[in-house]
Amino acid sequence: MKMDVLCLGEALIEFNQIPDDTNNTYRSGFGGDTSNTAIAVARQETSSGFLSKVGNDLFGRKLLELWKREGVDCTYVLQHPEFPTGIYFVTHDENGHHFSYYRRGSAASQMTPEDVTVDVVSQAKVLHLSAITQAISDSSRETAIAAIHQARKRGVKISYDTNLRLKLWTLNQARDVINHVVPMCDVLLPSLDDVTSLTGLQEPKEIIDYYLKLGAKLVVLKQGEQGVLVADGNNECYISGHAVKAIDATGAGDTFDGAFLSEWLRSDDPFAAAEYANAAAALSTTNYGAVDSIPNRDDVAAFLGRTKRS
Repeated sequence: MKMDVLCLGEALIEFNQIPDDTNNTYRSGFGGDTSNTAIAVARQETSSGFLSKVGNDLFGRKLLELWKREGVDCTYVLQHPEFPTGIYFVTHDENGHHFSYYRRGSAASQMTPEDVTVDVVSQAKVLHLSAITQAISDSSRETAIAAIHQARKRGVKISYDTNLRLKLWTLNQARDVINHVVPMCDVLLPSLDDVTSLTGLQEPKEIIDYYLKLGAKLVVLKQGEQGVLVADGNNECYISGHAVKAIDATGAGDTFDGAFLSEWLRSDDPFAAAEYANAAAALSTTNYGAVDSIPNRDDVAAFLGRTKRS
């Protein structure tokens, strides 16, 4: 089945703490950065698919039900007979939100290059993946590179989020792997916190220039509530953040990625796409959970209408 965006990576089950609950209750949900992005794409009325492995367990079945319900093509998600679906917990306090992952030996970490066939990759206009996909195991790292090579041979664009998780690998490992991928990227979607660690640079403009010189065709630097800086080597645009009452930023960057890719494919204008995605990500922080918080296209349009800038 042809699709606009194919996402590759790990999906997880989320347990998100309910704030101010004296019983310390956790609400179950869904997560995994590239899975969130696939859902965000679909909610913007653009077709998406997901390539991964989940466990042959209750959580794996719940994820398959989720993707089908959201209209995400999960034809290429395999259920592993031995390894489980990963889970994570989100806790909230005065310092923000904190993550605890239980994903070692997950089904997704068992992905291999053989899972990426020509038929799979050639279905998409854009292949989206993240550094987390490469960090969870050696075989998933090889799978990601195989998918990128397959996609580039067939003219499929590469979208990449640097999503840095230092509990999964060292900073030097992450830098080496990410810098190897960057020259193959049609669009790079880093977050400022990640790339200040990866590059040692502090200024957004310097970071943009660093990745453009490394070979990325388009860099979309996410800066949270401070907005986004977009550059393609010829043009550059800063888009300021939206003032919202943020309660949970879980998955906001993933929402941005999906909204950006959807609008980019629709308009062929990366600056307009970044404006749209900036609004979608801001809106997502006003609700709890990585998936429950993802707005649909009507939500984003209404938000942009209310916050129209002169």
